[in-house]
Amino acid sequence: MRKKAIIERAYRLGFEYEKKYRGCSQCTVAAIQDTLHLRNDFVFKAASGLASGGGLLGVGFCGGYTGGVLMMSLLFGRERGNFAGDREEKYCSFRMAADLYKKFIDQYQSVTCNDIHKHIFGRNFDLWDEKEKEEFEEAGAHIDKCTSVVAQSSAWATELVLGEIERKNMHLDNFHHLRRQTEYE
Repeated sequence: MRKKAIIERAYRLGFEYEKKYRGCSQCTVAAIQDTLHLRNDFVFKAASGLASGGGLLGVGFCGGYTGGVLMMSLLFGRERGNFAGDREEKYCSFRMAADLYKKFIDQYQSVTCNDIHKHIFGRNFDLWDEKEKEEFEEAGAHIDKCTSVVAQSSAWATELVLGEIERKNMHLDNFHHLRRQTEYE
């Protein structure tokens, strides 16, 4: 039951953050961080330019996907102190990213922003064009479309993290060193 409640919280926060703040990758990162109580402002900031496929261009990976991969890799990825090694953790992050990818393919048939937009809106938008950006919003981008994608990605990535923690017989406290790292510390 606790695991289900945690995943539901990630979904709810992802939806709320995208609706209120916008920026799919950062909203996904924030939802996962706040759900797992693992705030790290540097990772949050690093997700800034990844919104809407990177630079609002739509051509790259969905920000919900990249935000999820960033957070999963923060917890289960190769560390800089073991750059030449740590193959096990590096491949763990690859596997988790592939698992999130499969969830996106099952739900949206793609991980690219433009393809997902086409799937959920029926068309793409040039978010640098004010008229098209207005049409994007009028089509429900931050009412139920992109909000739902961010919510779902936040939930999926959180589920994958919790599964990996169980698989490795770990606990969230194993990541206490990542908590509350901010730009101002």
